[in-house]
Amino acid sequence: MTKRRILKLSGPDARAFLQGLITNDVEEIENGLVYAAILTPQGKYIADFFLSKHGQDILLDIAETHADAVQTRLMMYKLRADVAISNSGLHLHRGLGPTPKDAHRDPRHPDLGWRAYREGAQTDDKVDWTALRVTHQIPETGIELTPESFILEVGFERLSGVDFRKGCYVGQEVTARMKHKTELRKGLARVSVDGAADPGDPITKDDKPVGTLLSRSGNEALAYLRFDRASGPLNAGNATVHKID
Repeated sequence: MTKRRILKLSGPDARAFLQGLITNDVEEIENGLVYAAILTPQGKYIADFFLSKHGQDILLDIAETHADAVQTRLMMYKLRADVAISNSGLHLHRGLGPTPKDAHRDPRHPDLGWRAYREGAQTDDKVDWTALRVTHQIPETGIELTPESFILEVGFERLSGVDFRKGCYVGQEVTARMKHKTELRKGLARVSVDGAADPGDPITKDDKPVGTLLSRSGNEALAYLRFDRASGPLNAGNATVHKID
């Protein structure tokens, strides 16, 4: 499981501050976890995270690899907003089955279970999260979600990670244009893999580039594909790859 850092945003301006920066509606924390991203002005991915209400504060659950950069960026946008950003000291706990009283359901897909933020580190997580992600086409920070990603190409609308009615945020114009005016020609897909191939291997057809193999679990994987070239048998490493419709 990806190591996470749980940041805390406090202060009377915390909600309004985040609302102008992220892809989803901050006010939905009243109903549970909110999945969202922060983008460049050109609409490209910087980081994804979960938000939750914690008393009068907001918790921001983010991959450890991206936490410092996002905290720095938030401070850059802070200006005169009355908001403080700090490390909460809490730890992510995850699981399947019934949701504990202190937890929230993962908003990306019902089969991803629940998330809770607790004082001690989790020691009993035996869930194969990669297999679940591959089955349900859930992108992961640093693997499917990279600085070259446009969030609609990796399924953010399907994952309840973007709100098209909330108003302006950084990168909103590009994201809205992709939603309303562009048929996606590239994006995340689930593929079958027969043979030896590793995440990061290029996918080709007739020696022409088609995409990249990403997270793999057994004989299935996620891949970033050019849809116009992804029909029929494809190649990655020493494996034959087929897009699963």
